[in-house]
Amino acid sequence: MDTTRDNNESNKLLASVDWFTVLLYLVLVVAGAISIYAATTNSMSQVSIFDFNTYSGKQFLWIGLSFVIGFALLLIDRRMYEGYAYLIYIIMIVILIATAFFAPNIKGSHSWLKFGAVSLQPAEFAKTATALALAKLFSTYGFKLGHWRTYIVPLAIIFIPVFCILLENETGSALVYISLIFVLYREGMSGFVLYAILAAVSFFVIMLKFADQLVMGIPMGSFIVFTIVMITIVVMLFFYCRAVIPGRNVAIGYIASALLAWGLSAIGVSINGYAFFFTVIPLSIIYLLIAMFRENISRMLLTIGFAVASIIFMFSVNAVFNNVLQPHQQNRIKVALGIMEDVKDKGYNVNQSKIAIGSGGVTGKGFLQGTQTKLNYVPEQHTDFIFCTIGEEEGFLGTSAVLLLFLLLILRVIAIAERQHTAFGRVYAYCVASILIFHVAINIGMVIGLVPVIGIPLPFFSYGGSSLWGFTIMLFILLRIDAARAEYGTW
Repeated sequence: MDTTRDNNESNKLLASVDWFTVLLYLVLVVAGAISIYAATTNSMSQVSIFDFNTYSGKQFLWIGLSFVIGFALLLIDRRMYEGYAYLIYIIMIVILIATAFFAPNIKGSHSWLKFGAVSLQPAEFAKTATALALAKLFSTYGFKLGHWRTYIVPLAIIFIPVFCILLENETGSALVYISLIFVLYREGMSGFVLYAILAAVSFFVIMLKFADQLVMGIPMGSFIVFTIVMITIVVMLFFYCRAVIPGRNVAIGYIASALLAWGLSAIGVSINGYAFFFTVIPLSIIYLLIAMFRENISRMLLTIGFAVASIIFMFSVNAVFNNVLQPHQQNRIKVALGIMEDVKDKGYNVNQSKIAIGSGGVTGKGFLQGTQTKLNYVPEQHTDFIFCTIGEEEGFLGTSAVLLLFLLLILRVIAIAERQHTAFGRVYAYCVASILIFHVAINIGMVIGLVPVIGIPLPFFSYGGSSLWGFTIMLFILLRIDAARAEYGTW
């Protein structure tokens, strides 16, 4: 009887697994191994794709072990993941700290633990542990985001591993965890926080990009940021305080001031940009204080706080860029923004990568026919820059197919998240989706020169057991949690 019951449970589990997601996973990992073979093998070579002495052969070995890991994860009771989420997280934090202090120095980073001939990167596995801990927190009875105090624990869960990984001098891996902020937004965080983050990134880029151009006697970057801040203040006032609408008067004041400034400059009267802006903004703030104090103090302070914080941030960009970021990080940002042109040194990787992708055209040069790849013009082309191999040999059609596969996988993960009957399953699924989106967007953006080179692998494609196992564990835990959804209601 026990054997029959176990067989029935196993059959029910297999029937409940989202096999479409498994199929997408299989296609991605196999395509990744083939791409690694193309990136590291000469067309005249007779080496087998399964030769364990080659990168592709080793990747297939990692893939085989990943299948075993994935199957084992499906057999574990989904309650184990929720019950031991915090313990798994604490263990991973301890491992990350130990890695920072005891791992060998590899290219300036202490992020790899060596076990004989095998090296593993704990930061790749800590993503799953962090996602589990965050999901566990949101599944706690009565927990929800509201007062600012409710943000302390989830932010701590996210940023503790970030701090530990920064100790390892592995900035790229640390940035991935910040993508989990999107999960907080899904669970009730104000959209204004996301806007503030986007504004900070935009201000940073604008201040650096337009630092050398002047408008009204001030750098164009400062002028643009000031303009964005003023527009944001007006929009926030209309949105938050539609009943009072003092923002209309503020908008009129801005327009009138701008017209006055341009009119005076047209007749030869020069106006210092800083004096202009530092007159308009304080007067606007004083007006807001008077007009809105009795109506909506909290939203008024939020609006003013955004303006003041934006200005402070604007004037701190250069100090942060020059004194906090390391020289190689500064150079990568300058290359990405087009401030520095150095195709033979700092921008060499990205330049060669863009040449490889552009030379592929629509249909590509053909499998194992990529000249940029075969002549090793692109460094790290089998790891972080694997996408350029696809672009050169398979062309626009091949890269589009890869992007479509990732899009289908991400949309499938989001669909899985929305059909969960528990907060634990929903939050964990959105963590997986956020991490996948960040990895794909940043890696491909890095390869085509849209973002600085920060060393983030392309999921399932870049060579390495740690990355592959990390994403496999993350995805198959989600599949196991999803397979148990029938326990909580109708499918």
